[in-house]
Amino acid sequence: MGAMTTHAKPRNSRARPVEPLGTKTRRAALRLLDAVLRRGEALEQALPAATRDLISPPDRGLAHAIAAETLRRLPDLDALIDSATSQRLPDDAKARMALRIALAQTLGLGTPPHAAIATVLPLVDGGPRRLVHGVFGTLSRRNATLPETPTLPEEVATRWRDAWGDAVVAAAARAIAAPPALDLSLRDPSWAGLEGESLAPGHLRLADAAPVPELPGYGEGAWWVQDLAASIPARLIGAGNGHALDLCAAPGGKTLQLAAAGWRVTAVDASKSRAARLDENLARIGLAAETVVANVLQWSPSAPADAVLVDAPCSATGIFRRHPDVLHRAHPGVIAEMADLQQRILSRAADWVKPGGALVYATCSLEPAEGEAQLARFLGTRGDYAIAPPIAGELPEGITAHADGHVRTLPGTVEVKGGCDGFFIARLRRASA
Repeated sequence: MGAMTTHAKPRNSRARPVEPLGTKTRRAALRLLDAVLRRGEALEQALPAATRDLISPPDRGLAHAIAAETLRRLPDLDALIDSATSQRLPDDAKARMALRIALAQTLGLGTPPHAAIATVLPLVDGGPRRLVHGVFGTLSRRNATLPETPTLPEEVATRWRDAWGDAVVAAAARAIAAPPALDLSLRDPSWAGLEGESLAPGHLRLADAAPVPELPGYGEGAWWVQDLAASIPARLIGAGNGHALDLCAAPGGKTLQLAAAGWRVTAVDASKSRAARLDENLARIGLAAETVVANVLQWSPSAPADAVLVDAPCSATGIFRRHPDVLHRAHPGVIAEMADLQQRILSRAADWVKPGGALVYATCSLEPAEGEAQLARFLGTRGDYAIAPPIAGELPEGITAHADGHVRTLPGTVEVKGGCDGFFIARLRRASA
């Protein structure tokens, strides 16, 4: 009888366990959070790369929602995690990130606990996996909840408290609790294809809306999405039939406003892809404008314009309601860098306005360095310009100008009507020759 032979199983032959359905979406959310918190990228900017090889487009919305809810609630999520660990986990520990994602889902988005934990456990290995499971279980048994009003990041709260006071900080915390209502700007102010609340001519606010492309009027180009505060800069330029420059123009909401108001518009933006999106918006709405892909620090118009709108690049802290990532990316160094860029753009643009023409400067920022301080510096160096305050009927309902004529919207502005983004806007008039 021949000798029996055995075949040893090759090492590592065991198949990897099948990940629960939905794990790839949570892995994409983890990538998004890493891009924002560690690399300082914008959430929207990071989305394509973070999801491309993991999930299909329909699932990208969920990955984005999970990441955005985590960023919206980050201080409170971390406080819960720290209450259930004997030693504080490092901010960038994968176990902390996985717990943030699981808790944001269960406590913020209504995901069942078993689904939330099952889909994040594959994101960590070994001991950290047991830690994540244990901490999540502890908090679940405690029936942990998030506060009704979120806590702002400490650095942001301190900066805004110093600039605007406690009431604005409290209003900002209330504003970030949930994504805001959808604002539309109408091509024809008399259009009545949707029901909503209007706070200004040509404005419509929808409290509960379907996906944007599915709304009535989208295909016909009856409107475009634009926050109420973002519509103010072009409102201050008003109607006209001359030449207007819209600098740093993409994605084009203000260009559309100017074109609809009768201006011959040249829209300038440094990004080819963003300029292409502007062209798409113009085509959908059925309006015309000349688009130029150029850096305004290197480009100049062939002749001065009747009106110039400078919607300057900024820290974007004013749009934190829709983009909570800005609260974690816009540090003092970023704000200072943007303020320097704004100063250089504004100085160049001021020379492109005809005598007697209007220059409107705007930033979607809550930082005085990008608004009030910028205006004071400009007026101190350009004696040929003066503030032209808004007149009756130019500003939306509930928004008023500062005593010196500039407009500042803050958390708490028109809060009873659903609020608006944080903006600084100043209309300046160049002295006649």
